[in-house]
Amino acid sequence: MNLNQIHSVYFLGIGGIGMSALARYFMFLGKNVGGYDKTASPLTLDLEAVGMEIHYSDDVSKIDAKFLDKTSCLVVYTPAVPTDHSELNYFRDHGFQLKKRAAVLGLVTNETFCFAVAGTHGKTTTSSILAHLLKEAQLPMTAFLGGISEDFNNNFYYQGSEYSVVEADEFDRSFLQLSPNIACITSMDADHLDIYGTGEALHESFREFASRIKENGKLLVCNGLPLAGITYGIEDDADYCAKNITVENGVYVFDVQTPTVLYKGVKFGKPGRHNLLNALVALAMALEANVAPEKLFQALESFKGVQRRFSYRIKNDDFVFIDDYAHHPTEINAVYQAVSEMHPNKKVLAVFQPHLFSRTKDFVDDFAKSLSQFESVLLLDIYPAREKPMEGVTSDWLLEKIENPNKKVIQKEDLLTEIKKNAPEVLVIMGAGDIGLEVVKIEKFFNA
Repeated sequence: MNLNQIHSVYFLGIGGIGMSALARYFMFLGKNVGGYDKTASPLTLDLEAVGMEIHYSDDVSKIDAKFLDKTSCLVVYTPAVPTDHSELNYFRDHGFQLKKRAAVLGLVTNETFCFAVAGTHGKTTTSSILAHLLKEAQLPMTAFLGGISEDFNNNFYYQGSEYSVVEADEFDRSFLQLSPNIACITSMDADHLDIYGTGEALHESFREFASRIKENGKLLVCNGLPLAGITYGIEDDADYCAKNITVENGVYVFDVQTPTVLYKGVKFGKPGRHNLLNALVALAMALEANVAPEKLFQALESFKGVQRRFSYRIKNDDFVFIDDYAHHPTEINAVYQAVSEMHPNKKVLAVFQPHLFSRTKDFVDDFAKSLSQFESVLLLDIYPAREKPMEGVTSDWLLEKIENPNKKVIQKEDLLTEIKKNAPEVLVIMGAGDIGLEVVKIEKFFNA
């Protein structure tokens, strides 16, 4: 595919976080960009605001003429688009160039020095930290992120095309389309078992991803993972190690031991040991690319964060409101650890919206265990995303397994009332579905 011959790019599922970053990239290049999505969202409205043509019904007649020339239009689609989608089948039947998002990302980044962040948890935060570090170090870099960086206020950033930062997504084995120069693997917990079937099949996919790193490239792995590479960890014998960790005014202060040098008094402001690991590996990847250390440490301290990744929406002496994307038991455990460390002895209410029937079914006991740690729990109904309901797999089923008397399944319209009734000192909202749309309502409610 020669991008110079492509004048228009049409996205099926343009509102996805990864798809929208690519859409912004092609618009930046001056291409005509438009597409379809199932529902309007803040992301799609932002895309429309910068000139992209988007519609929300599966209707071939709504595709603008500029996207109907198969010699100059590339069609990009996401695996979430169903196989019977009429627009998808129209483009297939009429001989258009169709490529999955991951394949296009691979083509775009293959000619760059590519940093790729893989793992079942931590991809978005780690890649956002890394992009911020490289930006502040003034490297000519393009970043494709899986969340909205609070430093860029965007999921796409362009400062040049010599380097690229991408998330290497294991869903649908998408990351096997990439060939990075420097990669990391943050975690390999079982997930997406609807795709992989078993945890071992998922592990095999990560091993295959590791084998795709370019000649003379480097792989960093979280200490303890069953992969060979440059290791990183906290207070252990890893090649890159964060040690002597303290918390001062809500900020981590620690030393970083690299394979050759000890750096003292490094600062990082995002709560949670999981975020400290994310910061450490982003720093290590930049150091392995020979970026000047003094610029990196300054940048690490100034990192603002990623929307919906332990995001403080309200933070005062009387009330704290935290919004997080956590949708896997391991991620919920990480949120609990961060809340406990940063806000000890506070009355905490957790609101959780399970994401996918299959994930809830596969990890119901682990979800129950992780949620049981919180003082009080409110559950919303399962967010189906791409899935059909599964018999017996409900939030009520999960609720029964939570070993905590302060628990309840509620409807979204009752959320504000139930939160007020609980009168928490710390409120944590978690989930990857549409629960994020409730955050502004909650914020307004408590700021009124």
